[in-house]
Amino acid sequence: MNELQAILEGFELSKENGEITFLATVVKTQGSTYRRPGAKMLMTNTGRIIGTISAGCLENDVFEHTKQRMSDDEPIVVTYDHTASEDILWGFGLGCNGVVQVLIERLEKESTPDAIAFIQECFHQKHLGIIATVFAFEGGVDVKLGSRLLLYPNGKTITDIKDPNLIQSLVADTKVAFVNQKSRVKNYQLPSGSVEVFIEVIQPPTPLVIFGAGYDAVPVAQFAQALGWDVTVVDCRANEATKERFSKACHVILSRREIVQKQVSVDAYTVAVVMTHNYLDDLEILKMLLPSPARYIGVLGPKVRTERLLEDLRCLRRATPTQGIAYPTEQLTRLHGPIGIDIGANTPEEIAIAIIAEIQAVLTNRSGNFLKNRNQPIHQCHETNLNLLLTT
Repeated sequence: MNELQAILEGFELSKENGEITFLATVVKTQGSTYRRPGAKMLMTNTGRIIGTISAGCLENDVFEHTKQRMSDDEPIVVTYDHTASEDILWGFGLGCNGVVQVLIERLEKESTPDAIAFIQECFHQKHLGIIATVFAFEGGVDVKLGSRLLLYPNGKTITDIKDPNLIQSLVADTKVAFVNQKSRVKNYQLPSGSVEVFIEVIQPPTPLVIFGAGYDAVPVAQFAQALGWDVTVVDCRANEATKERFSKACHVILSRREIVQKQVSVDAYTVAVVMTHNYLDDLEILKMLLPSPARYIGVLGPKVRTERLLEDLRCLRRATPTQGIAYPTEQLTRLHGPIGIDIGANTPEEIAIAIIAEIQAVLTNRSGNFLKNRNQPIHQCHETNLNLLLTT
């Protein structure tokens, strides 16, 4: 379970217990900080805290700010400047040389749009969503702190913002964020003033399909589940014991290679790991995965074995007049074999770490190299162009 999933479950529990709940969200950072915009922390009037917004240095102070305002429904933004020398004197001592702005808001009050309900829907329906939240403004802009615009996959928007100019700009920018899947902070200069907005991309849990149910697949599933991924295990041997071995997986499918294509759904968000240890099973699975829109396909085993699989697949395609002979480069680029990053892995657990690390690097478009060799900041601001949306 990841942090956001834990917060959603904690919120549901707090409603059942009749607790007052508050949500703290990092909305803007400058310089070096431990958490990035979007980090969240749930707090209740009983002292329960779920999630983190720093390395453990800010949570208590944010909670103290929250306790002082528990009878106040109005959101507030608290700024922590760790670039000043006084930071050590105040007791934070982060040494991060960064600035963190945190929006604190009460969740009990019925609101439209409802950000928590929207996030829950994104998770349950397994689709992306965009939340644009106002966290600062100047001048006579007709907007309130914490006002929002929500963007659904079908283009539908819900907002409590009144300014038509701001709405128009937010609709355009949230659609761009939906395409490039990058959260960002943007300042809008309007005729009546300026507004700062955090445009947040809500990503549903990553769907991971593991083809293979051997003991070496167990730590892969466990590490993925620890990240909150939606894990499906497919056993082409249809062994009933697999359900018990992977009892914590989201889905377990008992199948055979002849029918696996009918039982497994793969979309553009799916990442797949092939580790059946059966050549013919792998052949049939790759025959399904390579033409699919899956964004990552990993194959366990030496490179020569993967190359043989591809050559056999090419031979099969030659025997089918309706299909081309070679696989397009775009399909082969998504294929990773041998699977995993090079960390000298040997045991099943080490190999699983290498696999999950490689998938994470692919999902975030990173190389998986040592951070000490990186000359650019670890986290960068991503500016986008509306032309990207118009050409997709």
